Amino acid sequence: MKIGAVLIDIDGVLYVGDRPVAGAGEALRELDRRGIPYRFVSNTTRRSRRSVAQRLQILGYAIPEPWIVTAPVAAAAHLREGGRTRCFLLTTPDARTDFKEAGIVAVEEGADAVVVADAADGLTYERLNLAFRLLMEGADLIALEKDRYWMGADGLMLSAGPFVTALEYAAGKEAEVIGKPSPAFFLHALREIGAEPREAAMVGDDIITDIGGARACGMKGILVKTGKYRGEAVRASGIEPDLVIDSLADLPEYI
Repeated sequence: MKIGAVLIDIDGVLYVGDRPVAGAGEALRELDRRGIPYRFVSNTTRRSRRSVAQRLQILGYAIPEPWIVTAPVAAAAHLREGGRTRCFLLTTPDARTDFKEAGIVAVEEGADAVVVADAADGLTYERLNLAFRLLMEGADLIALEKDRYWMGADGLMLSAGPFVTALEYAAGKEAEVIGKPSPAFFLHALREIGAEPREAAMVGDDIITDIGGARACGMKGILVKTGKYRGEAVRASGIEPDLVIDSLADLPEYI
């Protein structure tokens, strides 16, 4: 498979739970040796980009922070550009720092937008109901991602998607999705390495947001069998990956 650039998911591809994926670091070094540019694109919304970079360093990956494109960073820039600077942030405190650094003010009344992420224990009925009321008052609904679930250290975990869908249903509004599978998110990452979709591939463990999103954007989709991969989910999706490999460690063999 001829590939000129690669976008790589993080959670479930570089690590699963608290364990780095065996051979993934060597695969990245091989891409460096071949001169194939790559960036990391993540729907991880519990952590700020700085925290993501620090965690990867602990796990043995020497990845520069600017090489990591996250939904909170992209959303903060998007909101700022659109003049929506007063936002209700249904996020973790850590992820909130990316918005603060971009000049977004966290508010609980008079919000321009409601921003929904995987807020973990912060996704309480009280906070969701406040988000619903703000939407009914006219705030826009921004979803950092709509993943259904992800693989945590002790098993599958609900992601932000189910909660975004609940708010869409209750408020009668469609969320603007900033992270994967939004084409704008993929294109933003590709612009950083000067690559066009037709020459690039996305490596991920989610058949819908990673592979389906990449294919819709004109990229090739390479599915790994680590992380949240489930054969039955792939078969039910109706999405055909360009390639299925056991893990990121196998990528150099096929490109």
